[in-house]
Amino acid sequence: MSQRKGNDVFSGQGDDGKIGSGWQGDSHDILKDTFGLTIPTELAPLPSKGIVYPEGHPLHLKEAIEIRAMTAREEDILTNRAYIKQKSVINELIRSCLIDKRINPEDMIAGDRNAVMTSLRITGYGPEYDVEIDCPSCGERSKQEFDLAGLPIKNFEHDPIAVGANSFEFKLPLTKHTIRFKYLNGHEEKEISVMEERLKKKGIDRRNLVTQKYQSQVISVNEITDKVKVQKFCQNMPARDSLALRKFMDANEPGIEMKSHMQCPHCYEESEVRLPIGASFFWPDA
Repeated sequence: MSQRKGNDVFSGQGDDGKIGSGWQGDSHDILKDTFGLTIPTELAPLPSKGIVYPEGHPLHLKEAIEIRAMTAREEDILTNRAYIKQKSVINELIRSCLIDKRINPEDMIAGDRNAVMTSLRITGYGPEYDVEIDCPSCGERSKQEFDLAGLPIKNFEHDPIAVGANSFEFKLPLTKHTIRFKYLNGHEEKEISVMEERLKKKGIDRRNLVTQKYQSQVISVNEITDKVKVQKFCQNMPARDSLALRKFMDANEPGIEMKSHMQCPHCYEESEVRLPIGASFFWPDA
């Protein structure tokens, strides 16, 4: 079910094809009547198409969600020291701009959050993204301009085991065991981040990145769900199986493909590069 297309979020059209008329918040009348200002709303895509969210969840089977454009209020969020320290800036930014307040950004899997984040950046500062990047061919650094609105959207290539279930199956090529895994949401990523910070403060260097990812994502092995047993298997699975599983997870993960092409002004080679997300993403003049 893989689909890749340009980011058409800013066509201004909703599910019914109607153009968004603007945000209808508490201050809407004051802004419109006094200053003639209407804060526009747009549709942000959900690359997962909502199939991993359970029935009854506000994101269930949603292909897009409505957001209002960024304002100076969101710039306050981006500079809030408490949010920065808690690493919750992006979640709070998304929360502030969501029209449907039932939606918790931390419920979203990473690919959906990244897509909404990119959409918000476009509403705030436009699709042009100027950033310095190293040329893969010669290594020289240069300033490049990328079009965020043209980045392709990647959907799931394989369906979950059931609609509304964040659970996917993969049969390992060597041992033939069946793995079930999930894609992490914001709550789970936050738990991992907090745990890593605690270990770092204790002077414990976490180098088992591969098995740590499996520990967070693998739900079961041959329907065995005991966490200790699953972790033991993940730590000792053959490298061939491990590589195949990682490739499957990465290839199937939905999101905005943060890749584009650059032409180096030094060696004149054209290369595909991954767009770095730095300060200039939300602060273009930084």
